[in-house]
Amino acid sequence: MSIEVGAKLKGKVSGITNFGAFIDLGEGKTGLVHISEVSNGFVKDIHDVLSIGDEVTVVVTAIGNDGKIGLSIRKAEAKPEEKRDFPKKEFNRSSPKKSFSRNQPTNVNKQDFDSLMSSFLKDSDDRLSSLRRNTEGKRGGRGGRRN
Repeated sequence: MSIEVGAKLKGKVSGITNFGAFIDLGEGKTGLVHISEVSNGFVKDIHDVLSIGDEVTVVVTAIGNDGKIGLSIRKAEAKPEEKRDFPKKEFNRSSPKKSFSRNQPTNVNKQDFDSLMSSFLKDSDDRLSSLRRNTEGKRGGRGGRRN
């Protein structure tokens, strides 16, 4: 049995570490499945998913020059079809979009805009002054506060 990148093999878990699991592939060959390649979901503790002696199907992802074999259980599993619990959103294109040009008057009330802008500027100035007050003395160096 030749081991090539992309080959799907059966193996037995021979050892578990905090970063992955060692898989005995037979014929004296052992590969490593990194913890990120164990499952499609997040795996916090590999002991929750695998235990020593489990038989698993793996895909060879890499073979190093030094003989190290990288494996993946996640890629060996058949990918489940994506199931949608919500209907696909369709857009209504029955009404044409209105285009605005600079010469056409808009329905924006100038007084409302001015009041919104002034309240925004006031809030912005308040936030900037409190930010300056809180960071002014924290700039490092010797001496006290600067004015």
